[in-house]
Amino acid sequence: MDIKVTVKQLGRKHPVLSEQKIEIAYEDSMIFLENLLKLIVQQQVEEFNAKSFEFEDEDYTKIPTDNYLNILTDTGKIGFGSIYNLNKANVQKAQDSVIQAFEDGMFAVFYNDEQLESLNQTIDLSLQHTFTFIRLTFLAGSYW
Repeated sequence: MDIKVTVKQLGRKHPVLSEQKIEIAYEDSMIFLENLLKLIVQQQVEEFNAKSFEFEDEDYTKIPTDNYLNILTDTGKIGFGSIYNLNKANVQKAQDSVIQAFEDGMFAVFYNDEQLESLNQTIDLSLQHTFTFIRLTFLAGSYW
């Protein structure tokens, strides 16, 4: 099943990841948020592990263009698409991490502008709305 996903960060004009379609291994129309998060992580880990590892002195083909460079600097991270860590990602550890991060309030999930607040919340995928993931950041400083 295809779902639409957007990733944003609070306080930024441009999304970190614009709307894209992700194919998850699920056929039913109703799903719990916990299962959806695990399926998305599984798809992303499989995609990451399928990428080839390149040993190059310089990444000529992956240098960002001028218009894309501004968006990258706005997000605070500039990447060139290379993988420098040659270890494969572990699906189970990644799934455990995403569940823990959701429980700890590290990110929020919205489905058609409605916040999903519980891992046991049921989602109707047949509506085909966009999922929005917002990375939350904590304020630094003291209470005084």
